[in-house]
Amino acid sequence: MARSSSGIVAGLTAAALAAIGFLGYQASATAPERPPQAAPQAPAPAPSPAAGKQDPAKPVPLPEGSGTGVRVVYSVGNKRVWLVGEAGQEPKSFTVMPSTVHPKAGSYLVGSRSGAVTGSDGVPIEHVVRFATTEGVIIGFSARADGATPEPDPNRKTGGIRMTKADGDAMWAFATINSKVVVVP
Repeated sequence: MARSSSGIVAGLTAAALAAIGFLGYQASATAPERPPQAAPQAPAPAPSPAAGKQDPAKPVPLPEGSGTGVRVVYSVGNKRVWLVGEAGQEPKSFTVMPSTVHPKAGSYLVGSRSGAVTGSDGVPIEHVVRFATTEGVIIGFSARADGATPEPDPNRKTGGIRMTKADGDAMWAFATINSKVVVVP
């Protein structure tokens, strides 16, 4: 009997993943191939204590070893993201709230996107940009529909890297399917 229950769970899990993939494909089908040129943005929010004593009037420098070209850079340790556009454009940078499961350092491509879904923590989220899977957990950027960015429950394996709604809007416009994401420690 235990085998049939685990087979049902495995089948339901596979069906759910297929549905998520299909919905992500549908959402990405209308996304622009190249991100639009960003309009001037409001100043980034004050850095978190983990980011050190950064002057909010000065741009936060990109981490060394974060690659080249148009890309999203995610620093797990600094709890910060940079949206790096064409050469000569100042990157947009903002703080994020990391999930409990972190992607390994390296280069990834955005594989799927969803306009609005329920996150792995059961909270309604929007502008989901998925780029990795670690420990069987899908990792992606998103904004909670209510705009909050609380610490994740340390007892749950979650993959949502949360940001404010405004930063989620910027991420959604910038990181389309096959966009490069570079993760640094």
